[in-house]
Amino acid sequence: MSTSTDLARAVVTLLVESGVREIVVAPGSRNAPLSFAAYDAAQAGSVRLHTRLDERSAAFLALGLTKVGSRAAVICTSGTAVANLHPALLEAAHAGVPMVAVTADRPARLRGTDANQTTDQVGVFGPLVPTLDVADFAIVRDVSALSGPEIGRLRHGLPIHLNVQLDDPLVPGEGWADAPGVRAERPRGPFLGGDGEVTVLPAGPRTVVVAGDDAGPPARMLAQEAGWPLFAEPSSGSRTGDHAIRCYRLLLDGVLGQEIERVVVLGHPTLSRPVSRLLAREDVDVWAAPTPGRELRRPYPVAASFERARAAEPDSTDWFARWKQADAALAGKLDRLLAAEPDLTPYDVAGAVARALPAGGLLVVGASSPIRDLDLMVPRYDVGDRRKVIANRGLSGIDGMVSTAIGAALGRESTRSLALLGDVTFLHDSNGLVRGPGQPEPDLTLVVVNDDGGSIFAMLEQGAPEHADRYDALFGTPHGVDLAGLCAATRTPHLRVTSRPELEQALASPNGGIEVVEAVVRRDNRRDLDERIRALGGPG
Repeated sequence: MSTSTDLARAVVTLLVESGVREIVVAPGSRNAPLSFAAYDAAQAGSVRLHTRLDERSAAFLALGLTKVGSRAAVICTSGTAVANLHPALLEAAHAGVPMVAVTADRPARLRGTDANQTTDQVGVFGPLVPTLDVADFAIVRDVSALSGPEIGRLRHGLPIHLNVQLDDPLVPGEGWADAPGVRAERPRGPFLGGDGEVTVLPAGPRTVVVAGDDAGPPARMLAQEAGWPLFAEPSSGSRTGDHAIRCYRLLLDGVLGQEIERVVVLGHPTLSRPVSRLLAREDVDVWAAPTPGRELRRPYPVAASFERARAAEPDSTDWFARWKQADAALAGKLDRLLAAEPDLTPYDVAGAVARALPAGGLLVVGASSPIRDLDLMVPRYDVGDRRKVIANRGLSGIDGMVSTAIGAALGRESTRSLALLGDVTFLHDSNGLVRGPGQPEPDLTLVVVNDDGGSIFAMLEQGAPEHADRYDALFGTPHGVDLAGLCAATRTPHLRVTSRPELEQALASPNGGIEVVEAVVRRDNRRDLDERIRALGGPG
């Protein structure tokens, strides 16, 4: 039996013993021993095997699987293949997602010799994702010997890179008779804010709770028990119950927003400039809960940190009642404004998708405009209905979202799986639709809001009239891609809709498997629409 085969089998055993239940393989020659070992482990029932042609898509598939608790590893060959894992690993590091990257490498003696497909892969992902350089299968086989800080990251919500030195021969001489067998346990990631010492928040200051990405139920519970308004982003896992304020970001720059004296932050808030301005105010005390990966950046000053928090006593003033009343009035104005629009708008699409998400459903949301549109349109879901909304908010990139959505849909048992993506985001990972025969495939509806370019820039400084002569060339970037033709190339069912009734009907009639609903909206009026929506908040 070859040394490389022994080493690869020891690595796969280590993955299984560390809680990995899903392995995504991108084909290559140098990683062949790892691929054979992963296949045998899948045949034995200890993991589920996925294959993808594109390493970047493979890594984001593993990210999506791990984000919903089905811990995954991605395996690839050496050279540029390794670099393609970097975007997903950066997202995992900043979002606290314990995925594993396993890269094949030449033996150390070939490093620096200009051997084909050989570069320095040790530390290639930088300090955020440390490398364990694996050369000796006897060491790897002893899992207890790998319980140091590197492997410990797997158990504490952070990613790890295993770089495995593999020498010829690269194929096994015989099958893996003692491959690790079925593991019934499906390890889950850490529950944010669920453990640790309880900090009592003193009564008095006018307080709001900001629930960023992955804040979880503790944010909703704190707001409810304390009687405070809750500003919950769609992917917070907290937008349930009566205290969630739908139009918080439109109200923050008004009189009510100026009265805030204290902010309690859970999760990682990233969506809103009004929230960012609130957290940076010198007259506001910010109390924040640390979460895995989030220590990598915190752009606002923190007066105090806590692991878990409760209020000293419920707020007995009319503070929350004022927010609730203002929110109801503003939400009515917003709905009337959108209803009067003659054409389908991105907000219509976000609202329709949010309403189509049933109890027990999964919604994956892309960065840029879609998640911000959803933030204004998503309802306050009922507590306990197990709707899960996820997004890649660690670095808020548009990379790999098709694959992330497919991974999340495969990794979670949901009543229905939906994704809401912009057209540029969809195009950025159209390779995610490429699937080989026999691959696990979820029922997933990808709703693509197509405005033929990057409309989010129209709402920012770059979209101001004085930059109109260069806007499309630099930011709007109309692409003119025929999404129906692109979907046809991968045999992915596609439906194009241009009106609210067509969209509602499409969402009400899923066909099963992976399908794309393309919702065509305008881009030329996006800045004007956004300005009219922001004006609804007014000065008070």
